[in-house]
Amino acid sequence: MADEGTDTGTVRGTDAGTDVGAGTGTDAATGKAEAAVPSAHRPCVLVTGATGYIGGRLVPELLAAGFAVRALARTPEKLRDHPWAEDTEILRGDVTDAASVRSAMDGVEVAYYLVHALGSGRSFEDTDRRAAEIFARQARAAGVRRIVYLGGLGPRGIPERDLSPHLRSRAEVGGILLASGVPTAVLRAAVIIGSGSASFEMLRYLTERLPVMVTPSWVRTRIQPVAVRDVLRYLVGCARLPGDVSRTFDIGGPDILTYRDMMQRYARVAGLPERLILPVPVLTPRLSSLWIGLVTPVPPGLARPLAESLRYEVVCHEHDIARYVPVPDPPGHPLAVDDALELALRRVRDAEVTTRWSNAAVLGAPSDPLPTDPEWSGGSLYTDRRERTVDAPPEVLWRVIEGIGGDNGWYSFPLAWSLRGWLDRLVGGVGLRRGRRDAGRLRVGDSLDFWRVEEVVPGRLLRLRAEMRLPGLAWLELTVGRDAQGRTRYGQRALFHPHGLTGHAYWWSISPFHAAVFGGMARNIAAAAAAEYHARPE
Repeated sequence: MADEGTDTGTVRGTDAGTDVGAGTGTDAATGKAEAAVPSAHRPCVLVTGATGYIGGRLVPELLAAGFAVRALARTPEKLRDHPWAEDTEILRGDVTDAASVRSAMDGVEVAYYLVHALGSGRSFEDTDRRAAEIFARQARAAGVRRIVYLGGLGPRGIPERDLSPHLRSRAEVGGILLASGVPTAVLRAAVIIGSGSASFEMLRYLTERLPVMVTPSWVRTRIQPVAVRDVLRYLVGCARLPGDVSRTFDIGGPDILTYRDMMQRYARVAGLPERLILPVPVLTPRLSSLWIGLVTPVPPGLARPLAESLRYEVVCHEHDIARYVPVPDPPGHPLAVDDALELALRRVRDAEVTTRWSNAAVLGAPSDPLPTDPEWSGGSLYTDRRERTVDAPPEVLWRVIEGIGGDNGWYSFPLAWSLRGWLDRLVGGVGLRRGRRDAGRLRVGDSLDFWRVEEVVPGRLLRLRAEMRLPGLAWLELTVGRDAQGRTRYGQRALFHPHGLTGHAYWWSISPFHAAVFGGMARNIAAAAAAEYHARPE
């Protein structure tokens, strides 16, 4: 999990390396080019890897700090859903293509190198080396004032050649950039805590899914994790370092603990029982990666190099960065592990539907998910999605949706819904007896049988949050829209965020009935709207 650099990558699904590979040319794409024009008051900074975990969160922090931001991405289209896209100049390019990098560097004062080829295959070290050399040469030729790189925190006293390929490559890239002739700040971090971080997601899935674990001995290894918001604060602060500062900085939070401790801390913050963790010495890095791949959705190409790095103790050797980048007050210190975990889990804990599930139109906290985070990040979320074309105008379909529940029922298998309500009452839940406040209108906060109205966009969206007794959190979302041919379209999503292994078992145990219950619900709502429309007086 010593993968702070991995967390700076840019591949959706691998969290590393989209911007490393064969690329072509540079051209402006989605975004306002004038937003990144440097001026006396808005120095221009270049962010590579903006589709990645750290890069996507760094851009809004730089904008808020008064910088004009230019982002270089192989696939600019991935950035269009970010709230900051319209305020950023977004260029199409690739860090292994010198012409791309040369064009992107024009007028740039500070260049952030936040890409890594981890997960792209066995040759990732060669790709990393070539990309870093191109970046270093072009930064010097363009007169860039500073390079900032987020790398990996390595163990003390072990020669670079003896490190895992992952950590060795991180160290080599840092060395190439430091030797560029451009003042360079290399930040070295261990585990970064925040939704979307590869190391954090591994920790999350292992802890949530396994109440009992037979683990590799590396769970006893000491680490010094750091919250993503502190990482971003240091990265922004490095843009204003004095010109004579060119060195590495170790960054970490105030806590030093083992991976085993981290899992127990996560369980406590997530409201899970204490985990039974049994370390054994026989699991090699390869077996560890297979174990991680079996239990978590983290891709094997990413899991294996990370697992190979887990045997190293990664603790800060110094904290000189504090002399240059002060900690804001409050809190007056880097975030502790428990506080960082609370932030990473807050959207689920507070029962919010996150950007991991539907793209956000507003900027969230750095610890929140982003649209470009890998599909496997953000914790487990099961979804049952249904769509129907409706032979009725949107306003008629909306009346049917807004009248759901209570005496109107749920449009499929009344006996199944009644049985679910009875079972909920049996275990102390609210059941179906609450009905609804108004027969024709819903508003946020209304109770609706064993649901609560969480969001209403009249004519477009109804989102309900379950208040029945469940081993997790559940939502039901009903939408009205039109398809490309202008026909009325009904959308339905049932979402479930499981709580521990029991939650996963619950979802899979009821999945065989979804086609009947949710499929029937979608068909019958569409049919009810059509019947109401065609029954109108001529």
